[in-house]
Amino acid sequence: MTKPPLLFLCHRIPFPPNKGDKIRSFNMLKVLSQRFDIYLGSFVDDPYDWQYTSKLDKYCKQVFLLGQNKTWSKVKGLTAFLTGKSISEPYYANAKMQQWVDKTLHQQTITQVFIYSSVMAMFTSAHHKTIHQVVDYVDVDSDKWRQYAENKSGIGRWVYNREHHKLQAFETQVCERSQHALFVSDPEAELFKQQLPANQYRKVQGLLNGVDVDYFSPTSEMETISTQIDVVFTGAMDYWANVDAVMWFANHVWPSIRTQYPEANFYVVGGNPTAQVLALNNIDGIVVTGRVKDVRPYIHNAKVSVAPLQIARGIQNKVLEALAMAKPVVATNMAIEGIDAQNTHIKVTDDAEQFCSAVCYYLESTTEVPESRQWIMDNLQWTATMSKLPALFKV
Repeated sequence: MTKPPLLFLCHRIPFPPNKGDKIRSFNMLKVLSQRFDIYLGSFVDDPYDWQYTSKLDKYCKQVFLLGQNKTWSKVKGLTAFLTGKSISEPYYANAKMQQWVDKTLHQQTITQVFIYSSVMAMFTSAHHKTIHQVVDYVDVDSDKWRQYAENKSGIGRWVYNREHHKLQAFETQVCERSQHALFVSDPEAELFKQQLPANQYRKVQGLLNGVDVDYFSPTSEMETISTQIDVVFTGAMDYWANVDAVMWFANHVWPSIRTQYPEANFYVVGGNPTAQVLALNNIDGIVVTGRVKDVRPYIHNAKVSVAPLQIARGIQNKVLEALAMAKPVVATNMAIEGIDAQNTHIKVTDDAEQFCSAVCYYLESTTEVPESRQWIMDNLQWTATMSKLPALFKV
């Protein structure tokens, strides 16, 4: 049976599913590929990911990938100050991507489009009257810039506030041109509605993330590591919110933990650590691993997983994965937003002293909490969370 065509645009190659946005985009791609012939257009911003491009052939009829130089993209972003746009728009603007989108929509007679990350909707703006478009914003990106601005002063504060307002206007415009606007949680969807006229509310809904419970399982087959890990943080370490979280924990919580447990270690696990994070390596029991082939052994060997995010939007995969691995989690309110888990082994606090006490509790107690995994099994498997996605299109 012939499947209808679907244009799938994504700001970052949806493979390998090894970081938050790619985990979600890959699982959406996988679900939609069962109902549609996928024409995928995406950028590759990490040269490491080029080795995985053939993996996408299993899910796509056609794949169009463009390398993205981050330095040049930042330079392009600066043109926003001359055009009145958000920095994000010229950052991603690309003539070759636009040409491919125009040609593909025309040649394949495509009328249905899925956008992952609202900024990619710039490439379909000229076609919005002839397509059925579903956009996954994931979270309210413009609000992250508002949060960033609160931690800045002077010109930095002005720049971040400007981006907040400009990107918010762009997000609203994209919603007006789309049939559905998706977010990673209901609270995130409600936040977005605050910037919309009331006649747009019906388009907006939450679509939760999930977890591959067979992969993220304490009994799954994985590489073994001999190191006993006390505290672990996982995440892309070139992402500002993750960097900020690790630095807050290292500066405000970890010294007190080391006072009580002088031999304790803290593993920061994730690719492309910044110079600021790398500077922590081998100081007071902190280990910065850089990119690892598989994060699971590090979670599995840890006594407790921490998510001390000070700036965040949406659902944190690092929390879900730790729960699926049956690990206790200590997190800030920001990190736990959208995860309505009634679980005594998720400790939530924004206070550094209380954060320390919660971590120390798990340094003394059992390192496996089966009820956390069971909650994920019951509530957040990908097959369940993504079941509504295909119905948003005309099949």
